[in-house]
Amino acid sequence: MYKIYKTSLHSAIDYAAEELKKYLRMMLLCGEIDIRYEPTATDGFRLGLMQDFGLDVSDVEDVALDDILYMDTDTEGGIIAGDNPRSVLLAVYEYLRQQGCRWLFPGVDGEIIPTVKELAPTKLRHVPTCRFRGQCNEGAEYQQNMLEAIEFTPKVGMNVFMQEFLIPSFYYRHYYRHDQNEENRPPEPVTDETIWKWKIQCETEIAKRGLQYHDMGHGWSVDAIGIPSYLRDDDIIVPADAYQYLAEVNGVRDLWKRKPTFTQVCMSNEVLRKKIVDYTADYAESHGHVHYLHFWLGDAMNAHCECANCRVKTPSDWYMILLNELDAELTRRGLDTKIVFIAYTDTLWAPVEERLKCNDRFTLLFAPISRKYTEPLTGEVGDAKVEPYVLNASTMPKSPEQTFAYFEAWKKVWPGKNVAYEYHFWRHQYYDVCNIRLAEVINEDVRGYKRVGIDGIIEDGSQRSFFPTGYAFYTYARTLYDSTLTAEQIAEEYFSAAFGEDWKAFYDYLKELGESFDFAYLEGHNSADFEKCKYYNPALAEKFAKVKAITAKGRELIRAHYNYPLRAQTVSVRLLELHALYSEMLAEALVAKCQGKDNEADELFRRMRVECGKQEAYFQPCYDHFLATYSLSTIFNTRTKSEEPVIY
Repeated sequence: MYKIYKTSLHSAIDYAAEELKKYLRMMLLCGEIDIRYEPTATDGFRLGLMQDFGLDVSDVEDVALDDILYMDTDTEGGIIAGDNPRSVLLAVYEYLRQQGCRWLFPGVDGEIIPTVKELAPTKLRHVPTCRFRGQCNEGAEYQQNMLEAIEFTPKVGMNVFMQEFLIPSFYYRHYYRHDQNEENRPPEPVTDETIWKWKIQCETEIAKRGLQYHDMGHGWSVDAIGIPSYLRDDDIIVPADAYQYLAEVNGVRDLWKRKPTFTQVCMSNEVLRKKIVDYTADYAESHGHVHYLHFWLGDAMNAHCECANCRVKTPSDWYMILLNELDAELTRRGLDTKIVFIAYTDTLWAPVEERLKCNDRFTLLFAPISRKYTEPLTGEVGDAKVEPYVLNASTMPKSPEQTFAYFEAWKKVWPGKNVAYEYHFWRHQYYDVCNIRLAEVINEDVRGYKRVGIDGIIEDGSQRSFFPTGYAFYTYARTLYDSTLTAEQIAEEYFSAAFGEDWKAFYDYLKELGESFDFAYLEGHNSADFEKCKYYNPALAEKFAKVKAITAKGRELIRAHYNYPLRAQTVSVRLLELHALYSEMLAEALVAKCQGKDNEADELFRRMRVECGKQEAYFQPCYDHFLATYSLSTIFNTRTKSEEPVIY
């Protein structure tokens, strides 16, 4: 009879013991397994901190942040440990992975749990390649999916979960209003209070697993002056005394595009800075469970204050002043809160004069949202240079080399820790229609970031990024965990689990289909005439027209494997059935779009959106219908210069 003994007490270790028990019982088809707290146990499975067992942890910089996974087991049990409670849970999942378990996408339908007669002896000590391995909420959020995404995070070796905004209302409302799918699903209104409670529920689940919790981001500046950052458009009421603090742009102080989170403020105003610092410090003081508090400026480029006082410094210089004032206030209150500041839009340009005074409190978040996703970031700079900053008239970098030139400029003034904020699973996953090339880019990006001193990534993207498969997301998690793994190795691991013995046929099908869509075209980089439209390229019409012939072969493959004995494999195949429809209808719309037939393309895309939306409820754990169609709509909303009348 198997036994599990805990040598340390912590919610993450308690949870790790319960998870080990659950999956052992499922694999062995056995009865009850006893769990006890017994620090001196010498038999059975012993779960605890490596320090409990006298194991060396000196090779990591910070045992609270850096994970070590350790296991030394035989067929009856043994030691499964980590250097912190979270690492114990990660070690349990890695042990189960070594026994043949796989988690392909969130929820029970994504699990592959083998049946075994005997456990395989396992010996492993592993320090993951990157310190920060995580994701941040985005897209259309459904609460059950959010809870499953948190549960999924440590199962694939990730250790960070972030929630953006005080109340992430618009993310949840996208789902519950069924934006982009109104024809098929009537709206289900939810209040801000409910969403706030859901955020707290997520925080509780994150804490139970011992994951690093990152919180907030944009919004501090406006929240501090009485403008709720989570509101949009007609819900917004700006207090009369708040206008004086908003950025002056073109002689006007007002909300930028009616969006509080996009709005910058008058950073030279000392009264305003004091309000922001006090508001943020109050939040930090009452939210001690937050491991990293993200303190960002407004979410808009070229919208900073043009008043005479603000003009004398760059936005990054004012940002440093504000961060130093925040550090001083947190220190005065005796708070050791870790603050994440961001190199993003205007603050991609490093400060000219000002510097942070306390490096230990801060971590730099490098967020190159403008980069090209068709090319990996290798870490090379070459001859690329940073363009001079011009207030409200600057252009962000796009090439991989120039992107890292901006980071190298930051490194000259910032000696501390760094992490990347990435967007592979925001719009870009929908521009590589089958995600094969995107997975390859991600695999190389992780190594490129690590090469220049960026110790991991937090992905801004949907928690339902598993369409048509979870290969790209799986590649993301596995490469952060072990960057020696190639995209090809990860593909074989994922596809063989998802599709069995014939996995290569499914991989080849998706690779061929993905190449037929032309990733560069959907990203807006392959126009025949950029002055006419960045999506104008009539020569591609023939390429898009061939999609149906490829999906016809794919449908034969799908039908031949329609009913697998394993649930996760059945769901994986059925998801490809929806994807075939999605691909066929998208290709038809793109045939018209690339020829400049905007009105025809609009109608074909509308039909696709409606038809695919009919299956959203069935596939919602894997497929974010809102974010998919919203992202693709940017292609169709970009008009071609022609004589064709526009239908509104």
